[in-house]
Formats: sequence, structure tokens, C-alpha cells
Amino acid sequence: MSSLNKAIIIGRLGADPELRYTADGVPVATFNVATTEQRRDKNGNRQDKTEWHRIVAWRKLGEIAEKYLKKGRLVYIEGRIQSREFEGRDGVKRRNVEIIATDMKMLSTGTFSDRDERKPTPTIQGEIEEDFIPEVEEDVPL
Repeated sequence: MSSLNKAIIIGRLGADPELRYTADGVPVATFNVATTEQRRDKNGNRQDKTEWHRIVAWRKLGEIAEKYLKKGRLVYIEGRIQSREFEGRDGVKRRNVEIIATDMKMLSTGTFSDRDERKPTPTIQGEIEEDFIPEVEEDVPL
């Protein structure tokens, strides 16, 4: 194997997915997922660092994301990292880094407000060490 481009994240949606169609009629959904790393500082106080990930889901996966994912829900995303450059309306060149989703698993059916009432959620299959699953608290920015 000469190279590998793979991203796996588990996080919460910052907003409902937005579904659009290309000029050829191909559906594409975009949404942002927050992952939060929690650490303790020298004084023992909890410090949270949140990263936002731009997700792009094409075709049927995009339609499913738009239909079932909602703001605040926990989701597993697997895909590849892609960057693209474009020129903004102001004429300034910009660069976006996105995860092009190839696999998605909905890990919660509810948002924080109905956390106690939701049904059990499916688990991720495979061998994942506990250290690699981010701890998600209710204070994740939405």
C-alpha cells in the first residue's frame, strides 16, 4: 500500500444537513460535526477543545443524511479528507478541508433535551479502544 486517506469521527451535528443538487441532478448534503477533546489543566480544571468538521455526503448517503440527521444528534462518519481551493465573492482565495463521507452510522435518535427518553443506540462494530472514542458532554456547542 502506498498511501491511505481515511478519516473516522464521532461527534454531534451543529445544524441540520443541507441538501442541494448539482447541475446534473446529483444530490449532495453538507453538514458540520463537532468533536470535543477533554483534558485537565495543571490545576485540575477541565478544558474542552472543540473541532468542527465539514462533512460532504453524495448521492443516496446525502439523501439519508438530510432525512434522518438533525442538530445535536450523535453520528459516526467515515470517509476521506479532501481540500479544495476557491475564490470568494470578495476575490480572496480560500481553502476548505472537508471529509467526503463514505459511511455513516446514526448513534442517537434524539437530541440532548430528550436524552433520557431515547431508545438504546447501536454500537460500532470492530475493535476500537476506549481511548479513541471522544467523551461527549452536554456542553458541546450546538
